[in-house]
Amino acid sequence: MKKVIITTFAALMLFACQNEQSDSANADASVASRRSCATQEVLEAQLKADPMLAIRMNEIETFTAQHAGSNFTGRLVNGKIEIPVVVNVLYRTSAENISDAQIQSQIDVLNKDFNALNSDYNNVPALFSGVKANIGITFVLDQVVRKSTTKTSWGTKDAMKKTNQGGIAPTSPTTKLNLWSCVIGGGILGYAQFPGGASATDGVVIDPKYFGLSGSANAPYNLGRTATHEVGHWMNLRHIWGDATCGSDLVSDTPTHNTANYGVPAYPHYSTCTGTPVEMTMNYMDYVDDAAMYMFSTGQKNRISAIFTTGGARAAFAQ
Repeated sequence: MKKVIITTFAALMLFACQNEQSDSANADASVASRRSCATQEVLEAQLKADPMLAIRMNEIETFTAQHAGSNFTGRLVNGKIEIPVVVNVLYRTSAENISDAQIQSQIDVLNKDFNALNSDYNNVPALFSGVKANIGITFVLDQVVRKSTTKTSWGTKDAMKKTNQGGIAPTSPTTKLNLWSCVIGGGILGYAQFPGGASATDGVVIDPKYFGLSGSANAPYNLGRTATHEVGHWMNLRHIWGDATCGSDLVSDTPTHNTANYGVPAYPHYSTCTGTPVEMTMNYMDYVDDAAMYMFSTGQKNRISAIFTTGGARAAFAQ
């Protein structure tokens, strides 16, 4: 198990993805061959554009280290934080104009995955059964906003969140989780903004092919786990391999991974990092297929709890 380290600007820069997608990225009608999340790429661009972001994120990490595992306080529903969700749908074709039923299916998946109610939760191997966690956060659909567009793809520069670029501005982003469904392009399934970023761009973006229970044609990313992964980022979780060879995700009970895993890895899958740990490939913050990810860890739960506690980056959601 790895040592948790408080991030500095240099450490944050290591979280960058490799390939930047532009707003003019070509739309890809086919299903992605491998999971690709642009969250770290977006973070790198934001860090370059706003030098103060690194300071804010480092302050969040310091606070997280001090308050990880704190009990949720403030406005709770049945003892849980209930997060209102606004879904912003940008569509050019009827297939991109995802139905209310598909949208609700995504809310249902989030509620199952973040409350250990997913049917595959009990598939967690015995090795990790002591750290598998019920995050205990619920989601409720608040509003669906739809807008027709002529754009074939939106890229990863947040154009879909800006009305002056043809997108939809977020609704009450300090108290509501905004999801955008739009064609991203470049094989990107989705991306999120970490706590600390600007409220005008806060939220999660998901390609409509991977939004909710999107149908067998979009397998193996048709079970709604792209949103689970991206909302995990929005709640301050890092990729489990730390976006570096044998990197740190700043969580103490997740094993050190060599790098991202794809597909459906055979268990046990060993890392060649120090100690040769068995990798937690079934964690939602890896890159495996939807059917192969089905758990958060207690350390991840504790990390999430810090951002919602009083003084945390997303405390307004619990007030």
